Amino acid sequence: MQKLGKLLKWIDDNLLKILISFSIFFIPLYPKLPLIDIEYTYIYIRFEDFFIALVYFIFLVQLLRKKVSFPWRFFLLFLFFWLSVFVSFYLGHFVLKTIPVNYIGLLHSLRRIEYMGIFFVAYASVKTKKDFLYYLKLFIFVVFLVSVYGIGQKFFGWPAVQTMNPEYARGYLLFLTPEARISSTFSGHYDLASYLIFLMPIVLSLFLFFRHLRYFLAFVFALSSLILTASRISYIGYFMTVFPFLFFHKKWRLAFIIFILTIILTLANNNLTSRLKRTFQVKRILVDQKTGAVYIPQKITTKELPAGSFYIPLKDQKNLNTKDLEEYKKNLIIQKQIEATKTGQLINIASLEANLKPVNTIVSDISFATRLQVEWPRAINAFKKSPLFGTGPSSITEATDNDYLRWLGETGLLGTILFLAIILKIAYEIFKKVLTSNFEEKIILKGFLFGLTALMINASYIDVFEASKVAYTFWMITGIFISFIGLHRNKKAYEK
Repeated sequence: MQKLGKLLKWIDDNLLKILISFSIFFIPLYPKLPLIDIEYTYIYIRFEDFFIALVYFIFLVQLLRKKVSFPWRFFLLFLFFWLSVFVSFYLGHFVLKTIPVNYIGLLHSLRRIEYMGIFFVAYASVKTKKDFLYYLKLFIFVVFLVSVYGIGQKFFGWPAVQTMNPEYARGYLLFLTPEARISSTFSGHYDLASYLIFLMPIVLSLFLFFRHLRYFLAFVFALSSLILTASRISYIGYFMTVFPFLFFHKKWRLAFIIFILTIILTLANNNLTSRLKRTFQVKRILVDQKTGAVYIPQKITTKELPAGSFYIPLKDQKNLNTKDLEEYKKNLIIQKQIEATKTGQLINIASLEANLKPVNTIVSDISFATRLQVEWPRAINAFKKSPLFGTGPSSITEATDNDYLRWLGETGLLGTILFLAIILKIAYEIFKKVLTSNFEEKIILKGFLFGLTALMINASYIDVFEASKVAYTFWMITGIFISFIGLHRNKKAYEK
């Protein structure tokens, strides 16, 4: 009985640590398998939602029992942000009528609490410096596992579960084609890439801290997976954070080795290099002067990202590939004739041909064009409609592909300012601790700051803080770091 009593007491004292340790593995590694279908959307309630609910219930019990600490100085900012989200939801649904389905807006609002609440649980679970380093080692091991699985998808046919479209979100096991981008255990390649670039500076910081080869190998595997995602914004974020991080610490030789390795892996991946080259293309296109319709001569294949209809005309309008364009124009007119015949419409061939004007342009790929022409204007229009509170969560569909515009569109200036205030408060607290820490700890703390910067860069092109696996991981790590810098106030706990 005495041994059982000791075991139960140990579990009680370390319950949150056990739950966070499990979460570090479970959240990134468990596939996005659906559990409960939500009508009018292709978002599903999953097993992880119930698990997180259990974690929060246990945390609340432990908090009421005064078994854990609580960061009140951060809680008020979080609380004000959550309240602003629900105010936006109320106004969007009941006043502006921009949220057509009540419970979808409510679930989107609750999701903010669900993702961010893990910050407080992680904070409370760190009691010593040993706990802090233990968690970071677990994160690095999971990065390695995630990377290995992603590489296995590419070269060994390991299955993927994605939520990139309504059909995939049903939980099918997918086997990637040779030109497909890896997603590992994540819902898509963008989510995986965001997760990796956030953690890669932290992986390098631990390599510099412990000087063990295994951390560098984890970084190499993460880099390989990042390139296999072919995510351009993450690739840019990687360059803008990892190398400045190394230069900042004067690790010139290591930076050179990683740079050479990056170039070799990049050139070996045709998918990434092709997407980088095709982001902006100089093309001679046809523009219908009457309707404004844009026609771009191109071959549509699964191996190349097609150009979108967004273009910038060039001042120099000299002929480019005139022969090919004339051939394309003839085929286009024939196609229009066939379409008109099928629908029984009359078409003036001479008028159509006269209206089609060749223009030398710079065109963007379809991914960037969709953002510029559809998703971002939709968010901006929502912000214009209600600048202070936005039009409410879920009012501008599931994706905006820019978190800053999504915050402005859904929660307005108030919600955006409050969320950014939380991020800036976190960055300020850690930066302040950098100034007073020893050299080794500074490296780890700066690793987090550079990882945060990478995530903020990614947020300009995808809804990174809405991606569950990335969001949970971010708020967990943030809670662990904020708790660690608070340990300095308790010398005894810090030295353990």
